[in-house]
Amino acid sequence: MSEIKKLSKVDFGSSEKVIEVLKEYFGDRLTTSIAVRERHGTDESFHAPRSPDAVVFACSTEDVQYAVKVCSKYQVPIIAYGTGTSLEGHVAALYGGICIDLSQMNEVVSVNSEDLDCTVQAGVTRKQLNEYLRDMGLFFPVDPGADASIGGMASTRASGTNAVRYGTMREAVMSLKVVLADGRIIHTATRSRKSSAGYDLTRLFVGSEGTLGIITEITLRLHGIPEAISAAVCSFPSIDDTVGSVIETIQLGVPVARIELLDDVTMRGVNSFSKTDYPVSHTLFYEFHGSQTTVEEHSRQAQEIASGFGGGDFNWETKAEDRNRLWQARHDALYAMNALRPGSKPMVTDVCVPISQLAQCISETKVDIERSSIMAPIAGHAGDGNFHVVYLVDTDSPDELKEAGDMHDKLVARALALGGTCTGEHGIGYGKIDFLNSELGEGVSVMRSIKLALDPNNIMNPGKIINV
Repeated sequence: MSEIKKLSKVDFGSSEKVIEVLKEYFGDRLTTSIAVRERHGTDESFHAPRSPDAVVFACSTEDVQYAVKVCSKYQVPIIAYGTGTSLEGHVAALYGGICIDLSQMNEVVSVNSEDLDCTVQAGVTRKQLNEYLRDMGLFFPVDPGADASIGGMASTRASGTNAVRYGTMREAVMSLKVVLADGRIIHTATRSRKSSAGYDLTRLFVGSEGTLGIITEITLRLHGIPEAISAAVCSFPSIDDTVGSVIETIQLGVPVARIELLDDVTMRGVNSFSKTDYPVSHTLFYEFHGSQTTVEEHSRQAQEIASGFGGGDFNWETKAEDRNRLWQARHDALYAMNALRPGSKPMVTDVCVPISQLAQCISETKVDIERSSIMAPIAGHAGDGNFHVVYLVDTDSPDELKEAGDMHDKLVARALALGGTCTGEHGIGYGKIDFLNSELGEGVSVMRSIKLALDPNNIMNPGKIINV
């Protein structure tokens, strides 16, 4: 899975002249330092990294435009970089080229409280935005766990723990400012809440992973901070009972804000890593938003449903600091999983299936894991059918690498057979190109046509999503 393959026939130009030209414009904001280049060619995935030839630090859309025009002139690859938290090799510079780091583009451009929207530069992070909004009584709900940049979240169509109620970046993004491969700057939409004006360019670029253009500004939907928030933890005797409770909760229309699933192996790691004392069993983490009355009613309904599936009493957290500690334990689950097998490297993947197929998909995956020699905890955003498997692999063992790879391929095939997708939120990068072909078939050829129309020289993050 981690092997870099030549994914397309390309004939790119040399970066030497481009670096020389860009140096005159960017000065000290361009570097060819080996350490910086290595960091910018590496994300948090299992996939092998690949360093760019140089890194430039953009401070404005005009900086990005200049760099893109120079790279376009000399036909040199361009890779956008936010915080490096992606999970499918998105930032690996497979063909060298120039990495454009957008982290210094971190200004909140405007907040329109009356309209519940804001515009931010691409380098603004999720936590930074919510800190800025807090005193206005507003918040941005998409929470992938990592403190990712908003530009990166839009590029990968990220989601996370709040998606079951508030949706994903697909729903959150209203408009984008994008620099195209030829240097043109476009706005994909206005701030209006709906429009029938032409093609939906915003949705075209949300999830395009930097292969069609570089997102520099994003206009987002916001929400008011709820009057009351309550979180709870509940343990179940089996994975089928756990998922059954999720399905019934969703089907009965109980408006949970978050409903996260952690299997027994993950809970053992969470207790050890985060110094908690939850039962080592299959577990759901819930959160409810609304008025005091509605939160109490929805919590009661969820507790009754859970009890019907053998769930224990809810362990409630109502104070902000206690809720934060609970959700930090959930967000630290990957590190907790990895600590279960010191010296291993986590091979992280995700799939998403229709909610009615979630129990079957997870149960069959658990059987595969139990029959294998590899420890593989499971956690997921159960409310929308999305879950993650983390294969803890000894990278010095060819047998383990092959076994984990085979299990992963079987997992994706199972998800597709159940009407699901090869990735619910991680994206394709270069790690899941073959699976995208299996999932969409001839639809990929339409994507390829769009790619070549907007980027005929294939300089925008080449080797990602599709082969050209």
